[in-house]
Amino acid sequence: MAETHRTRLLIIGAGPAGYTAAIYAARAGLAPLVVAGLQPGGQLTITTDVENYPGFAEAIQGPWLMDQMQKQAEHVGTKVIYDIVTGIDLSRRPFRATGDSGDVYEAESVVIATGAQARWLGIPGEKELGGFGVSACATCDGFFYRGKDVAVIGGGNSATEEALYLSNLARHVTLIHRRDSLRSERILQQRLFAKPNVTVMWDTVVDAVLADPSGRVPVARGLALRHARTGEPSELKVDGVFVAIGHAPATALFQGQVEMDAEGYIVTRAGTARTSVPGVFAAGDVQDKVYRQAVTAAGTGCMAALEAEKFLDAADAETEQAAA
Repeated sequence: MAETHRTRLLIIGAGPAGYTAAIYAARAGLAPLVVAGLQPGGQLTITTDVENYPGFAEAIQGPWLMDQMQKQAEHVGTKVIYDIVTGIDLSRRPFRATGDSGDVYEAESVVIATGAQARWLGIPGEKELGGFGVSACATCDGFFYRGKDVAVIGGGNSATEEALYLSNLARHVTLIHRRDSLRSERILQQRLFAKPNVTVMWDTVVDAVLADPSGRVPVARGLALRHARTGEPSELKVDGVFVAIGHAPATALFQGQVEMDAEGYIVTRAGTARTSVPGVFAAGDVQDKVYRQAVTAAGTGCMAALEAEKFLDAADAETEQAAA
């Protein structure tokens, strides 16, 4: 039987932003409810070694970190429900969401923390070797390729910035683009072309990520390539592959209900987690297209919870004043 859940604070999404919001909200006595969504734990659940999250001297596993965040949130009073929000009405309070299960969620305030997903090429080997030579985040994983050869796939700002970042770590960076010119900003291109350890392969399509199965687990060993004009095949030997063709925020559910930018990211007021709808807050990658790190997502989750607490306190004061 479908249930109706009522809560002071509904958190949609269970990544670093969602769980951090839940921890702060629960400690403030708001008894938040987290609807975990399609990928509980977010992108860190498909990440292996994490070395840039503060507080851990040794590398930790992404799934373990998210499991600890969930346990901490539940320990301080958060309720986590494994459901997927498929519809929501933010036009009036209490806000009302419906789940894939048929359950209904009514909330006085909402934190949107549904995250974003890297866009992938959809080629053989890409998914299978994720975390074992294939990545979509140079800031996260570039450290592991110091002094090695890597490839970056893409032609926009994301790809150029990833290649520039990796050029300071890797022995050699090959930027692979399917066209004969980059779409990135001119200043970024100038910096890229000035790098002595960067090569650009023009008019080149990546057909597959090649695996080396000789070790304990298969790892990437190179790329199967094809010239976009002539169709001539080739291979490139690399130790790491970085796919940099952009990210897609998971915000379709909120289209037309909160202000978004041209790329679908939720717009928050500068220095806050507030959206265009009073009582609705956004945290993590749904509103951050610049940093996209677990620690920054957690930080905005904290902001969202603190602002939700203030909003609810003000709403309570108004209700009491009206009843007096």
